[in-house]
Amino acid sequence: MSTGVQQPQVVAEGANRDRARNIGSAASETGVTPKTIRYYESIGLIPEAVRSEGGYRQYSEKDVQTLHFIARSRSLGFSVAEIEELLSFYRDHNRTSADVKAVVEARIGDIEKKVAELSAMKAALAHLAEKCHGDDRPDCPILEDLSGRNAS
Repeated sequence: MSTGVQQPQVVAEGANRDRARNIGSAASETGVTPKTIRYYESIGLIPEAVRSEGGYRQYSEKDVQTLHFIARSRSLGFSVAEIEELLSFYRDHNRTSADVKAVVEARIGDIEKKVAELSAMKAALAHLAEKCHGDDRPDCPILEDLSGRNAS
């Protein structure tokens, strides 16, 4: 009877699993921490690692390539859900580039919104800084504004 939980495969210590690497080597090569690699495994972003006879995780070239893909995607601000979608496109050779482009364009829209929000914050802070004399006196228009007592 199957519980639905896939048990990790075991690979003999000397077996060549297309240059299998342990988690530390995979982490060093990809810039993804071992803890994060284990997390990606636990949520199914990467397949559960094959285990050596000693119980150590072993990662193939394909696993490392997937970790590179994930790391690059994270560096561009994609969420885990978006990365799952991008990985499914990457693995599906019948995908359309339009589908992939739509994900990227949505991310661009999110970034543009965030840039606008940050620009508005910067302008508000610059205005507050401009109102403050920055001297030895205790009165401070910045603190008054933050408290809601607007010192216009």
